[in-house]
Amino acid sequence: MFSKNPKVLHKLCGITMIEHIMNTAKLAGAKELIVVVGHKGEEVERRLKDVKVSYQKEQLGTGHALMQALKYIKDNTVFVLCGDTPLLEAQTLRNMFEYHRTNNNHATVLTANLKDPYNYGRIIRNKQGQVLEIVEERDADTNQKEITEINSGIYLFEGSFLKTFLNKLDNDNDQGEYYLTDIIKIYKENHLKIGAFLIENSDEVMGVNNRLQLNVAESLMRKRINEGHMLKGVTIVDPLNTYIDLTVKLEKDTTILPGCIITGNTFVDEDAVIGPNSQIEGSHIGKGAVVKNSVVIDSFVGDGASIGPFSNLRPGNVIGKSAKIGDFVEMKNSTFGDHSKASHLTYIGDGDVGKNVNIGCGVVFVNYDGKEKHRTIVEDNCFIGCNVNLISPVTIGKNSYIAAGTTVTKDVPEANLAVGRAKQENKEGWVKRKGLLK
Repeated sequence: MFSKNPKVLHKLCGITMIEHIMNTAKLAGAKELIVVVGHKGEEVERRLKDVKVSYQKEQLGTGHALMQALKYIKDNTVFVLCGDTPLLEAQTLRNMFEYHRTNNNHATVLTANLKDPYNYGRIIRNKQGQVLEIVEERDADTNQKEITEINSGIYLFEGSFLKTFLNKLDNDNDQGEYYLTDIIKIYKENHLKIGAFLIENSDEVMGVNNRLQLNVAESLMRKRINEGHMLKGVTIVDPLNTYIDLTVKLEKDTTILPGCIITGNTFVDEDAVIGPNSQIEGSHIGKGAVVKNSVVIDSFVGDGASIGPFSNLRPGNVIGKSAKIGDFVEMKNSTFGDHSKASHLTYIGDGDVGKNVNIGCGVVFVNYDGKEKHRTIVEDNCFIGCNVNLISPVTIGKNSYIAAGTTVTKDVPEANLAVGRAKQENKEGWVKRKGLLK
């Protein structure tokens, strides 16, 4: 991957590859997860929850990796999965398990047919279709290289037999490694039954070893996610230009316009319209709300609220029902009451704005004194005129008005008008005296 980070910690559609695999295993019904980690294993372990971890201190092959998990393996059925195949689906594992159980197999290999099987191990069958062995690309002869059925690296074993025969693997090869593929031949020599479950969609077993493959896998995952939402009643106008994380929840009758990026644990309720060209991260978007050409991060947007165009909601905001945050308004760590409006060119930082408040153009909540941040409180039914500076900490009482151009430095009592600007003076004849008259 040409990265300082472990391969399995690279993300696609919001979560790491290893988390994709773990989630798939859980959905398939796995009762216990064991993860074998190698290079930078401590970093991987820190990301894992509710799993047992074994370390492969020396990278001596796939068979050697599985040996490190033997202490945790019981006599029941064991799936062996790869950490770099994030597209694998739970239904495939369930189907594979059913095939394994119905045929009374001791081991089952998940296989796929590829147009270009280069670099994959080939499945060797006899005339009756029974699996004889898996031959790696470098060991395959000319005829074997013509075989298109490949080993995915995903297996099902009965734990009791696996524990018996896994330690019979040897490293008598050019690489000095223990290959898990060799166990198929060992099973065959001991008259154990081996099956191969052929998957229809080979994309599911696509391995990710570089950024190009990661991009291809993410594109396939994104297509799967978007199609899933559309089948559940979400309108996505341009799926090819819509990026939705696996962790996002969208209710029916939501509309996603082109150019949107929706990530994290975002929830979008019914009849909301997102976009075009909006970024939403870790936020709640209420019923019928509109987010247009804007950024919303770690914020709550109430039902029927309107955001944008070109608004920037930084973390920590709570926007009330039917409120309006208009063009070029920036907010952070603030509450904004029901039916209140800040229609344009405003900064609201560390503020608490009540209901039915009008914030005029060019208003600034001056929250930073050079050392600490302070809060501004604007109570219900206030009118804040254009180009007003509210110097925090300050409170504007209910039903008060602030005249345009005022700099407020002290609290305004309820139902008052605050005016804090220089008195206008008109100097008669000044233009002519200065020689500026045209």
